[in-house]
Amino acid sequence: MTPRLKEIYKKDIQPALKDSLGLKNVYMTPEIEKVVLNMGLGLDGNDSKIMKSCEEDLAKITGQKPVVTKFKKSVANFKTRKGSNAGLKVTLRKDKMYEFLDRLVNIALPRIKDFRGLKDTNCDKFGNFSFGIKEHIIFPEINFDKVDRIRGLDITLVTTSQSKENTISLLKEFNFPIVKGVEKKKKKITKVVNKDQKEEKN
Repeated sequence: MTPRLKEIYKKDIQPALKDSLGLKNVYMTPEIEKVVLNMGLGLDGNDSKIMKSCEEDLAKITGQKPVVTKFKKSVANFKTRKGSNAGLKVTLRKDKMYEFLDRLVNIALPRIKDFRGLKDTNCDKFGNFSFGIKEHIIFPEINFDKVDRIRGLDITLVTTSQSKENTISLLKEFNFPIVKGVEKKKKKITKVVNKDQKEEKN
């Protein structure tokens, strides 16, 4: 059975984007290619019971078995060792992706307390959109009474869009609650030339 959101994309979103973006045909419209979810566990990754519990939770949320991510290098200050468990990762495509997006937009995000939307500044120049969720219990698949600890998730939507503007238009058609964000200003680096250097130039 075709996911509800996938049908909406084909029937409604694609034609709407074609017109709003001034494209020649619907096959040129941007689409969400995959969704990547990461759950960082830190030192808890060394505890087999916690790992198993988190694996089960993430599998319930996504409908797919997670893979274990490893630390790429050792950091003494954080007591992490290269090659030890860092967290869990799931990459969703096709039908499972659409099913997850449907639950995310219509059920999970509205359950966030004092939620004010996702800032458009979360979109990078390649057209990918990333944001964080502080509490994985916003997903209805998770039983709060059985959770050992509330954990965060990092979610990245990888699109075929070639620009930030087109990605934002795409996500708004999917009813993502996108709001205007404030771009961080880059700090100007002023080069200081000492007195001796000035005299040498003269």
